[in-house]
Amino acid sequence: MKTLHDLHKPPHIAGRVDVIIVRGSPREVARRVADTVALAGIGLADDRLGQRGEAELSTRQVTLIQAEHLPVISGLARVGSVDPVGLRRNLVVSGINLLALKNARLRVGDAVLEIVGPCQPCSRMEETIGPGAYAAMRGHGGMTARVLIGGPIRVGDCVRIEA
Repeated sequence: MKTLHDLHKPPHIAGRVDVIIVRGSPREVARRVADTVALAGIGLADDRLGQRGEAELSTRQVTLIQAEHLPVISGLARVGSVDPVGLRRNLVVSGINLLALKNARLRVGDAVLEIVGPCQPCSRMEETIGPGAYAAMRGHGGMTARVLIGGPIRVGDCVRIEA
């Protein structure tokens, strides 16, 4: 008989990296890239933490959001669509339920990330999406992760739970 632990982390389920988003500083405009490198204990090489190059104790080394949540956010915010760049999350992934994976280790491309907890929206969402966006993102803001093993990550890479 399977335990709840077994049911929460089925090894056969895989997702995909749809979009990679980076920014050089907290207030800088975010941008899409086709690939990047995850740096163990730091973050993404092209993102603000990776450019600093210092070990980051933060649980927000990499942020992830589900592509499936984008239409939900746009519906709740009452906007036509949501550009994931405006959400400022590093990885937009599809096909895998991130909310069910707290404390799980994910292989993303050649890197291994540990999902730490929810990524709460900030007030900047009101600027990038519009009024009501902060409330619309509550519960749909994605997850934060640490980089355990560095390596390249590309759009289209598989996202799989590490056994």
